[in-house]
Amino acid sequence: MDWIYKVNTPCYVIDEKRLRKNLELLKYVREKAGCRILLAQKAFSAFAVYPLIAEYLDGCTASGLYEARLGFEEMAKPFGRENHIFSPAYPEEDFDEILTLCDHIVFNSPRQWAKYRDRVRGAERYIQAGIRINPEYSEIETEIYNPCASGSRLGVTLADFKADIRLCDGIDGLHFHTMCEQGAETLARTLPHVEEKFGFMFDRIKWLNFGGGHHITRSGYNIELLINCVTRIKETYGLEVYLEPGEAVALNAGYLVTTVLDTFRNGRDIAITDASAACHMPDVLEMPYRPNIVGAGMPDEKEYTYRLGGNTCLAGDIIGDYSFDSPLHEGDRLVFEDMAIYSMCKNNTFNGMKLPSVYLLRENGEPDLIKKFNYNDFKGRLS
Repeated sequence: MDWIYKVNTPCYVIDEKRLRKNLELLKYVREKAGCRILLAQKAFSAFAVYPLIAEYLDGCTASGLYEARLGFEEMAKPFGRENHIFSPAYPEEDFDEILTLCDHIVFNSPRQWAKYRDRVRGAERYIQAGIRINPEYSEIETEIYNPCASGSRLGVTLADFKADIRLCDGIDGLHFHTMCEQGAETLARTLPHVEEKFGFMFDRIKWLNFGGGHHITRSGYNIELLINCVTRIKETYGLEVYLEPGEAVALNAGYLVTTVLDTFRNGRDIAITDASAACHMPDVLEMPYRPNIVGAGMPDEKEYTYRLGGNTCLAGDIIGDYSFDSPLHEGDRLVFEDMAIYSMCKNNTFNGMKLPSVYLLRENGEPDLIKKFNYNDFKGRLS
């Protein structure tokens, strides 16, 4: 990895070769199952590689107005791909612009659809409309990521759907999202719940969106089971099927490179880096999540163990404990793996920390600088 000393840190590095490998697998699923696959931009929005993604996928999906605009400007308009959106509720001031950007609009409740139905159907072009359903079945153990947890605000349950069923007139499809970093086995166990509760609608709609959380490009994922799940729904009900993977598109296709700024002891060996858990990889604190470092091991697995911390005032800005074959020194480079997804979208400038630059590691092994941030990116967010 000679390239790690050719970049300025902290920085995210998108691995073009690995990204293409993921996309080729997704294309295989798309063609073999006869489904449509969309990039979920909430997980990965590095639009510099949208031209590459557009070669393999059917489009993208957004969680709000700005993502919808990004998907329209960088994928739908230049490459003729689909642009979808789902939001728990659509602000009145955003909706007219959304109508100009999106091909599919998914609503979180029958009441939201009833509110905007006339405007959708009065648009100059036909816009597909759907409602998100909650089958009240999920195998997600981390509550913050479980959209089917008790009291969830995401999707309408069967009881509420039937109570407002007259408001659902005119929809084109149904959408469910019940998974997070899970395999096809989970999907196979989920589909019967969807069919049992909402199958009565299947002869009234055109498509069924399986949402995201499908870890399709993960090693060991059961690709053939996924294909069987999709084809069974298509053949049984005559429905078009959509998948919206976010992580799977760029899984293991990016890095966060950081430089060691200082080392010292306080009951243990500590290293301060120019990357911050709080600012540059917030899932480390939120999930919690422990990213791998190239060449490093678990605590005490190798001879020298360090607690890595970010360069902010937050006492809990701790990346984690890692072991190394040799002592760390000021100026050493550390490479965190699988940092293209979510980290790039969730980063922030707490403490006035620099936003990491973005590089694209070309298939020839050379890094190209895509974007460098500066003081104005920090200041412009504050007043």
